[in-house]
Amino acid sequence: MIKTVQEVEQALLARIPEHQLRPRLEPTARAAALLGDPQKLYRIIHVTGTNGKTSTTRMIERLLREHSLRTGRFTSPHLTRLNERIAIDGESISDEIMVEIWNDIEPILGLVDAELDAEGELPLTYFEALTLLAFAIFADAPIDVLALEVGMGGEWDSTNVADGDVAVFTPIDMDHADRLGNTVAEIAKTKAGIIKPGAIVVSAAQEPSALAELQSKAKSQADRFTSYGPDFEAFNVVPDGRGQRFSVRSLAGEYTDLFMPLYGEHQAQNAALAIAAVEAFLGNGERRILDDIVRVAFADVASPGRLQVLGRDPLTLVDGAHNPHGVRSLAKALETNFGSPKAIGVIGVLADKNSEEMLETLSKSFDHVVITAAKTERAVEQSELASIAEKYWPGEVTVSGGVALSMQVARDLANQNDFEAIVITGSLSVVGEALKTIQEENNED
Repeated sequence: MIKTVQEVEQALLARIPEHQLRPRLEPTARAAALLGDPQKLYRIIHVTGTNGKTSTTRMIERLLREHSLRTGRFTSPHLTRLNERIAIDGESISDEIMVEIWNDIEPILGLVDAELDAEGELPLTYFEALTLLAFAIFADAPIDVLALEVGMGGEWDSTNVADGDVAVFTPIDMDHADRLGNTVAEIAKTKAGIIKPGAIVVSAAQEPSALAELQSKAKSQADRFTSYGPDFEAFNVVPDGRGQRFSVRSLAGEYTDLFMPLYGEHQAQNAALAIAAVEAFLGNGERRILDDIVRVAFADVASPGRLQVLGRDPLTLVDGAHNPHGVRSLAKALETNFGSPKAIGVIGVLADKNSEEMLETLSKSFDHVVITAAKTERAVEQSELASIAEKYWPGEVTVSGGVALSMQVARDLANQNDFEAIVITGSLSVVGEALKTIQEENNED
């Protein structure tokens, strides 16, 4: 019997890795049925897209919690601890709960693994097992409603054994092309798989080809389709010291002069999406949320690793931008929210990403770059990434070691050359290691 959360994590890591998802639902559905279909014991808002999924999921959960509902939140990946992915009432679950429920469900997972092996199929993957663990934890709590983020895609993602009352789509762009499709339209078609009969669809602004795929699936399945622009939007978005002020025209009314401690116009757009999703969930988009609820929820919202300020002298940011769409948002936020500071970029990218386009997009945002790599076999070799970087920052590229060392190198360069900011970005793996480094430094102090 497993006794620690570290053992739970090792048991998950022994399975097929998270990034090697299988395009299948049946094994997860089979295991869920044997567990009593825990995902059917609470209502669900299901969130997919390419960028902004986690931030939007966290905003949705925070709005729901302010309505005195008992909430669950499932997001991925985690930055520093596995427990982050599974939250009840906004708090990561305890080690004790994770261990207890894992021991409860592990025999069922083993049974399904054995059946799959007998059928010539691969056993349950890391993410399939983790999703089942999360569903069981939420049922045990119990919760009223789950803000549920897709792992990858939608149609065959293991979270899709659950049926969302509301299907939410953040912006869809090119990412994971080897698994989701070679065009934005193909990727959108896969993601549209979370739309279930009778659901209300709430979509961010999309490219025309993506929008057409979502509308097509919604027409055959959903009760209603709403989208950013025609049906809701953020406006009057203004940087405000430690965050930004914004207003939202939504499905059921307007919410003006809101504040949230997050940076980037894209986060205001995510906020509008979250408000519309919660309006759709609570009153079919016809009942306005009380002003005080919206104000309190957004004043308290957090999205770790997304334009998160770690220090002010010099300004030090981490941002999990890990694809071209994400770094475009980062570049815009550095200009709009931070005044285009003279900055050092600490950059590490994973091998399945478009490194060339990412670095080109950031070429005007940084004056010097420190190339790093996270502790994963998926990371681009530093020499390879440095070679690309030299095209955009000739003579201003430093190749360092791991993330912690790269952060120190960047600090030294900043002190010696009057840089105003350090921005650590390129992958969530790099951001996670940066956050762990800061935690360790703070513990030493």
